[in-house]
Amino acid sequence: QVQLVESGGGLVQAGGSLRLSCAASGTIFRFDLMGWYRQAPGKQRELVATISSVWENYADSVKGRFTISRGNAKNTVYLQMNSLLPEDTAVYLCNANTLGVDYWGKGTLVTVSS
Repeated sequence: QVQLVESGGGLVQAGGSLRLSCAASGTIFRFDLMGWYRQAPGKQRELVATISSVWENYADSVKGRFTISRGNAKNTVYLQMNSLLPEDTAVYLCNANTLGVDYWGKGTLVTVSS
């Protein structure tokens, strides 16, 4: 059974930084694609950033501020978030995909105060 566990969320002032981490455990050797999504209260879940072995993709709203990376450890992914804005407040969820199957973490809350 695959499990994704996020960490690193918290409360930060606007302009600050946070680094989110996601570690996957289970029987998957290596995920083809990993990424971060977020869901703010009353809003739909939206893509933040995804990463494969050859490319990275970012939502326009976070380009230049957020950086996604994969760790040396198997199936880990990070999200470095700089210049945070109040509108970045959301639950951030880790996603992993292999062979067309999606796996999700439970999320970590990021709150940005103005």
